[in-house]
Amino acid sequence: MPTPQDTKLDRIVAEARRNAEQREQGYRERALKMYPWICGRCAREFTRANLRELTVHHRNHNHADNPPDGSNWELLCVYCHDNEHSRQIDHTGVSAQAAEDKPAAATSNPFADLKSLLGKGPPGTG
Repeated sequence: MPTPQDTKLDRIVAEARRNAEQREQGYRERALKMYPWICGRCAREFTRANLRELTVHHRNHNHADNPPDGSNWELLCVYCHDNEHSRQIDHTGVSAQAAEDKPAAATSNPFADLKSLLGKGPPGTG
């Protein structure tokens, strides 16, 4: 008969397995299975020990565009990935993320009543 501790451990292991399966469905895991573990710019090779330094770059800068064939991805080391995004900012003047998250235009006018305030003169004289 399983103890409550065994049941809790079984739940934790099952949840960990489910989470791992979900992560494997993510684009990074799919890209790592699809492509060799080599930076597409500097050709640095990666192993399991330093794989965290290999990133998936979206060629069109749209992180929601994840086709099943991986045609929008390339593997880049963190340094080349940062360089790629810096070049994008230099070229367009804004980051791809900032362009998507453009704030709404201001709707208030902080100087709306300035003329009437200036016409009153210094405080205490009027």
